[in-house]
Amino acid sequence: MKKCTLIIFCLAWLVFKGYTQPKETRFIDEGTVSVQRFGNDRQWYLKNIPFFECSDPDIEKVYYYRWELYKAHIKNLGEKGFIVTEFLNAMSWDKKPYNSLIDATSFHIYEGRWLKDKRYITDYINYMYKQGGNNRNFSESIADGAYAYYLIDPDKKFIVSQLPYMVKVYNSWNDHYDASKQLYYVEPLKDATEYTISSIDASGGKDGFRGGDSFRPSINSYMYANALAIKNIALMDGNDSIAKVFDSKASRIKKELQNQLWNDSLNHFIDRFKVNNAFVKYWDYIRGRELVSYVPWAFNLPDNNNKFIAAWNHLTDTTQLMGKYGLRTNEPSYQYYMKQYRYDQPSGRKECQWNGPSWPFQTSQVLLGMANVLNNYDQNIVSVDKYLKVLKKYTQQHYIKTGELNIIEDYDPDNGGPIVNLDQRSEHYNHSEYNDLIITGLCGLRPGAGNMLQINPLVNNGPANGGIKYFCLENVLYHGHNITILYDRDGKKYHQGKGLWVYIDGKCKLAGAALGKKEIEISTPVFRTIDTTVNIAVNVAGKGFPKASASYTNGTDDVNMAIDGRIWYFGNVKNRWSCEGSNNKSDWFELEFEKAQNINKVALYFYGDGKKLAAPQNYAIEYWSGTEWLKIQNNKSLPQQPLANTQNIVNFNQQRTNKIRVNFTNAGNNRYTALTEVEVY
Repeated sequence: MKKCTLIIFCLAWLVFKGYTQPKETRFIDEGTVSVQRFGNDRQWYLKNIPFFECSDPDIEKVYYYRWELYKAHIKNLGEKGFIVTEFLNAMSWDKKPYNSLIDATSFHIYEGRWLKDKRYITDYINYMYKQGGNNRNFSESIADGAYAYYLIDPDKKFIVSQLPYMVKVYNSWNDHYDASKQLYYVEPLKDATEYTISSIDASGGKDGFRGGDSFRPSINSYMYANALAIKNIALMDGNDSIAKVFDSKASRIKKELQNQLWNDSLNHFIDRFKVNNAFVKYWDYIRGRELVSYVPWAFNLPDNNNKFIAAWNHLTDTTQLMGKYGLRTNEPSYQYYMKQYRYDQPSGRKECQWNGPSWPFQTSQVLLGMANVLNNYDQNIVSVDKYLKVLKKYTQQHYIKTGELNIIEDYDPDNGGPIVNLDQRSEHYNHSEYNDLIITGLCGLRPGAGNMLQINPLVNNGPANGGIKYFCLENVLYHGHNITILYDRDGKKYHQGKGLWVYIDGKCKLAGAALGKKEIEISTPVFRTIDTTVNIAVNVAGKGFPKASASYTNGTDDVNMAIDGRIWYFGNVKNRWSCEGSNNKSDWFELEFEKAQNINKVALYFYGDGKKLAAPQNYAIEYWSGTEWLKIQNNKSLPQQPLANTQNIVNFNQQRTNKIRVNFTNAGNNRYTALTEVEVY
């Protein structure tokens, strides 16, 4: 036991020494934490994420799990750069061949803006706008997300370059605009919320997957937020005419949403039907409250008055929208509450519906709205205790089994447990956010465009509802500066003293303050460079070049999975090639390019399951000379001994070839080499 502890300590110390940067604080032992949380793959997290700890162990564990989940959803498209996916595997309804979906893109941007490598999000925004990835298949708030990214990394040149594409996409939504009502409408399915009250009732209670077009608080809030983002970006560009047009659009949506979608009898924002048929009438309100009606506060849309704030009373009422195990998407009083209409055809298991089930998607929006209400509204209905109560219910939904973290599609708010949990689809589902909620909500870093750092942690001073006794959010990269926010109720955790502490670039700027809103001046932004190297081994379409082949492939595996731009090490979602079952002591994996390429680096991501699949004993890289295979010379491998479930890099002198091959000496004893990805540069 002592020997094991010493090894972990030494490894953590080496990690710490290798990744300590100037102008940082060190309240969290990031070396030890990275080893414990991420094992072999720790370097990526040390380079990219802000570390976090708090007195609630579940919140802390889920925070690190969500970074692992997020990394798994980063997809390399080669020349098109990086995007972030919603499902790990391809779905029939995503954009081919990239497997992108736009309904959760704003969440992906909000979450990923805190990564220190800015290329992931800048590439993603470029893909959505300049490269035409936004196919309008769902309602979205991507322009708002892009501007939210700018608030973290204020690169004016980059964000302004997106402006004409943002305007074009925004105006294309005119086909969902009713000029007589001056509001947008959408089919619930295209709002990513099939089987809502409007779609079910429009079918006479018989279905609800399609149909039920209505004027919804969601799409109008998204269009409001996108309009404000475009206005702000246009002002940066000096384009006053565009700014004026989109300011007017935002103002009009705000006015009509408040005037037309507020229902006095229900004290809630309520859908009104666009459809007119035998079951429902155009412009009638739908018959019930839904969780989607809190989306306006996610964008600070409603006026600061008691009339609208009263809607938050319904959130925590256990007979209305608050279930025992999570927030309901509509109330139990609805006639078709939790009625199951749709089943997965192959398995017969329950499919997705929004007539009551608890969805992390809308829970994320509610928590964003609650944080905004607590920060920006004068009211006494939403409290920090209520915020923490919702956050903790959401946190617990990540535990699909005791100790096993896996966020899936939706949950039963009354009985607990997942509803839709389909194999190779629902696991580690990226249709929500979490870490952005922790950073901007619980820890209180409120992004802004100016040189004032705004801090307002949403923790309580007392122990009610399991209040947070301490937390530390360390070395968040904000405007290019390292920000550390530390709260210690009794001063015994970090030994700095009681209260709230803020450090900028390693220097204390706020010492032992009481909880509450704080503003601290921050110096001019520091901009980060972007690594623009392209992985030429990616083949997202799975056909043509580059071509993959192998000496032996297990019958249930696919060589193309090792060049599809996806990297993860989850055991319950398959993404690998392996030679499991091979009788060879050594096997090889080959890549053929359409034409000769100049290459100088290969990255290998071996997969190990602790059973039959493992990193090889050793490997060697060869290139095709035109007549024979020759071994790459003068290469440097890091690490020297192959490791599973992380990056193995081989650098070498530039070589021109149209084919490379990696020879593996398998681990032996019924253990075989597996690759989740091969990259070539």
